Parts: sequence; structure tokens; C-alpha cells
Amino acid sequence: MTTTVEPGGSSTATAPPVPPAQPHRGWFTAMLRRLHFFAGILVGPFILVAAVSGALYAVTPTLEKVIYAHELRAASDAPAQPLADQIEAAEAYLGDGSTPVAVRPAPEAGATTRVMFADETLPESTTRAIFVDPATTEIRGDLPAYGTSGALPLRHWISDLHRSLHLGDAGRWYSELAASWLGIVALAGLGLWVGRFARSRRGRRDLLRPNRRHTGLRRLSGWHSAVGIWVVLGAVFLSATGITWSTFAGAHVSDLRAAVGEGTPALTTSLDGTAAGGGEHAGHAGHGGAAASPTGEANPATFDAVLAIAQRINVDSGDVEIKPPAAAGKAWVVQEIHRSFPTEVDAVAIDGSRLQVTDRIDFADFPLLAKLSRWGVDLHMGTMFGLVNQLVLLALALGIAALVVLGYAMWWKRRPTRGLAAAPARGVLGRAPWWGIAAVLAVAVALGLFLPLVGYTLAGFVVIDVLLGWRARRTAASGRRDIATR
Repeated sequence: MTTTVEPGGSSTATAPPVPPAQPHRGWFTAMLRRLHFFAGILVGPFILVAAVSGALYAVTPTLEKVIYAHELRAASDAPAQPLADQIEAAEAYLGDGSTPVAVRPAPEAGATTRVMFADETLPESTTRAIFVDPATTEIRGDLPAYGTSGALPLRHWISDLHRSLHLGDAGRWYSELAASWLGIVALAGLGLWVGRFARSRRGRRDLLRPNRRHTGLRRLSGWHSAVGIWVVLGAVFLSATGITWSTFAGAHVSDLRAAVGEGTPALTTSLDGTAAGGGEHAGHAGHGGAAASPTGEANPATFDAVLAIAQRINVDSGDVEIKPPAAAGKAWVVQEIHRSFPTEVDAVAIDGSRLQVTDRIDFADFPLLAKLSRWGVDLHMGTMFGLVNQLVLLALALGIAALVVLGYAMWWKRRPTRGLAAAPARGVLGRAPWWGIAAVLAVAVALGLFLPLVGYTLAGFVVIDVLLGWRARRTAASGRRDIATR
């Protein structure tokens, strides 16, 4: 309060000057809120489907052991017969002269050996696996097995549901869209949570666990915030690792790793020096499992010989796969397929005619990004730490699904008597400083280039926002004209 002396000696009290408005204040939080809202509403269904199918997939490795116990377990844990005898038993069972494209010896006493054959009636990357009791050479089962993961029918069906909704390559766009936006939505939500935490004094604990005394929209919001902060890091992890499997963004990830010299080493299988294909995603994304009968020498006795050589070189895990040459001039490959911790994916290539090692790769020599990618994939698939890993993934996937449902419930709860709840106010970038606008545009362009489906859908959000704004302005103008004519 200030006092002004008027002419003649009188004085009057005046209010203190009002500080100038801060037009740039709060624009970033408002932008995050609008992004979180629009992405959650429009991409939420895709994230929900991916989360529910992912929750199912998380526990399939354990379910597989129960459902296919007869095929996976031998009748006894007696010493194993030579691989040649087991392979000949599988070939005799088929009786059509087929030779195996791969063999997975029993990894431990009491487990069965898988002798895998090409079958043109099966989908790509799928082989016909004959399960042999290593001690008695009894045939324990005959099932299709998918890729390097060796997924049996149940796990393969759920995996394909999670990856592509059983719609083939076109269906993979759904999972790429969900994986690409999941991390963005989660980080935007984290930003909003941090803003609320910074402003709050008394209710900070309510941001970590829902307050049971709250009701209605406030209770839904409390659950959404509390569940979100507990799963946000896991959601970002699943988004990042899921992107590496995707069609468009995954190619950018591979190119970036190759550009910085951090790609996954490839074993040279050609006897003239050509490297083999494959990678850490083989088996879960359609890149694993031989699908053509070998044209090189695949005598059953040779399997024992090349395995013995590999064990002397660098293969010291029980989980291995032996592949005969897929064509003339190719080497045999013996590769560890142990996906639990500690990771064992060493491999060796062997010239079958001379029984000499022609190449080897060791996981210990992988570049750091290649190791991180391998570990990330195994964690994402629930194989790194067994049942504990699977239960954590199950809880995380169910938490993400719950966030989507809670988000839609909040949207519905905020609706007026008629219609749907309005989105957060538009025009937030208009309140941003020039450097803020430049930073947002730069990030949007970078995301659009690296994550193409994010770019397309983000452009779609902008178009929808512009149309909604145009409609709102037109409706408001029409209302003013109606009032003026009364």
C-alpha cells in the first residue's frame, strides 16, 4: 500500500502496483499434460493390447514346462547315448529320409534332446522338433518349435499375438506403435508427477500410494499417479527394448549401433569368409531357426564330432544348438543358447570335412551396446532370471494395463452431463519462449525421424488438434452472433 499526497495537503491510499504477467510460465507442464492426454486417449488401446498380451507371454516359459512336460522330460536321468543314435532314432521315426537342420542335445540329466527338421507345411522360422529320450532313444514327442527361442505352440501363439496380433508383417505396426509411444507417454506422465510433487507439501505421500479417503475422480487420479510412478522405469525399459524388435525404428537402432561400431558380432559360416546372419532377436521376431534342409554333409556321427571340438574351444554350456551346413561350402555351427544369467552365447564354426575350427565368437568380447542389447532382450522375454523375471514382467504389464484403464475412467468421469470430457487447453506453445518452441520442434522432428510411427501419429495429433480448435472457434463465433441478433 502506498500513500499519495494531493494538492492542498490531503492524502489518498492506493494499491501497490501489480507485477507484470509472466506469459511463459507453466507452458512446459501444460504441453506435457496435453501430450499425455492425447497420446493416452488415441494410442491407449494399442498399449493396452500389448500390455495384456505381454502379461500372458511373460509367464509362458514356466507354463511351457508344465504343459509340455512329457516332451521336455525324459523317462529317466540315465547316461545319454551318443547323439548319432538319438538322431537316427528321430530319422527312423519320420521315415521319409529327412536329415536334421539342427540338434539341441539334452541340456541336463532328465531332459530330452531336440532333433529338428525342416517342414514346408510350417510357418517361416518354424521347425518340426522330435523329442528324444537321450538314455533310451525313445521318442517322447513331436511338436513345431519356433526360432532360436525354441518356443513350443502355446508360447509361439501368444508371442505372435503380442508381436503382430496374428496379422503378419502388417500387424507388427501395432506393436511398434505401442512400443514407440509407451516410453513417451510414461515420461510425460513422470514430468507431470514431478511437477505435482514439487508443488505439493501435505499430499506428497498420496503421490506414492493412493489415499483411500478420496472418492470419485480424485481417487481415480490418485491410483493413476501412484501406479504410474511405480511402473514408469519398467515401462520405459519395455518401450526401449521393444523398439529394437520393430520394423522401422528397429532398423534405425541397428544402423546406429553399426555406425558406432557396437553391432552384434556375426559368426563367419561360409568357408570362403562370408558372415552368417542372425542376432539377439532371433526366435522372438522371426529371424531364427533354419528352414531349409542342409545340402552339406550331415552324417549323424558328425554331430558328436563337432560338438566335442566346440566344447574344447569355447562352448561350455549345456544349452547348445548344433547346425549342419545349410549349403555346400558352409561350416557347421555350434552355438550356446543359454539365455539365463550368466549369459552364454559363444559360438564356433567348424569345417565339417576337415573338422577344423574356422571362426569363433565369444560373448565376453562383444561391444558394450551388443551386451546391453542381449541382456535387454532376455529381460524383456523373461528368460534372464527365470521365474522372478517373469513375475516382475507380469506385474509390470498388468500395471501398464491398469494405467490405461484408469486413464479412460478419469476421462469418462470428467465428462459433462452430455458429451465427452474436454482435452487440456490448446495453444500452450503460443505461451512458450522462442527457445522452448525451437526445442520442442527439434525433439519432435528427431523423434519422427527415428521413430517413424511416432512421427506419423504426432502429425495426426496436430491435425486433429487444429480441426478441433477450428470447430471450437466456429462454434463460439456462431454463439456470439446468435446473442447479438436477439
